[in-house]
Amino acid sequence: MSYDLMVFEPTAAPKERKDFMVWYAKQTEWAEDHSYQDHEVSTEGLQAWFKEMIEHFPPMNGPFASEDDDNPKVTDHCIGKHVIYSAFSWSVAEEAYLKMRELAIKHSVGFFDVSADNGEILFPNSPVKIAKVKPWWKFWKST
Repeated sequence: MSYDLMVFEPTAAPKERKDFMVWYAKQTEWAEDHSYQDHEVSTEGLQAWFKEMIEHFPPMNGPFASEDDDNPKVTDHCIGKHVIYSAFSWSVAEEAYLKMRELAIKHSVGFFDVSADNGEILFPNSPVKIAKVKPWWKFWKST
């Protein structure tokens, strides 16, 4: 089991949660006719996000794959035309969430917290919550 997050092309995704979830399910059928390791099939924003993200969380597969099998930051990035779905080790979940969200905002792509119940869906120019929020997986720790 992995800790999963997704970035997406905001112009391709519906803004209403119910419609977004239908769109998300369709995207994750992985039915596009291309390799899901090739970042060049994605939009400019997603490509820019990917190039910076792999500096922190190198890919498990594809042309930029890490050779360090013991690195817990090695991540399974699955790349579609309008989404990049990233599956992280739970040991790096908090760091992955913060970095992925930060870079989504920087590169003006959407962000979806797949692993959370009723996970955050963030579009560019949405009000960004700056307040520190305790991640749901740390429910046993006090803030």
